[in-house]
Amino acid sequence: MVELKLQVEYCCYASTTELPLEYVALLDCAKKALAKSYSPYSGFKVGAAILLEDGTLVQGANQENASYPLCLCAERNALAVANIQHPQQKIKAMAVVAEKDDIFVSPCGACRQVIWENEQRNQTPILMLIQGPQGSVYSFTSIGDLLPFGFSGADLL
Repeated sequence: MVELKLQVEYCCYASTTELPLEYVALLDCAKKALAKSYSPYSGFKVGAAILLEDGTLVQGANQENASYPLCLCAERNALAVANIQHPQQKIKAMAVVAEKDDIFVSPCGACRQVIWENEQRNQTPILMLIQGPQGSVYSFTSIGDLLPFGFSGADLL
């Protein structure tokens, strides 16, 4: 038996003032997306925003349904809009924020997998920014930091 350890590297910024302006704008865009959340059942509003390589910003917000499995996460909504409206643009970064100030909210497993697929498609990492408690911002170089051993099309061969 070989025992291996997995390490995740990330940065934690005390506030957005430590970030480049394009990432501050991306987080602001994700925060504005919170107003577009439809979450009457959980009251848990999530906003996401994507920065494309040409500087375009795309928003997504969670959309709930009384049949919970039919709910759509903010991250997957933003990815769908980006891929449909801007198919030739690579995704540079994604920001995820929640209306809850007291908890750290990262993408769910399904969203991590879909973001992973986008990284594989574009052959470039997607910087992940997650707004945490008290204004802290967590930065991950790639979704691979949040989804080690991601499943890809290569696994189907």
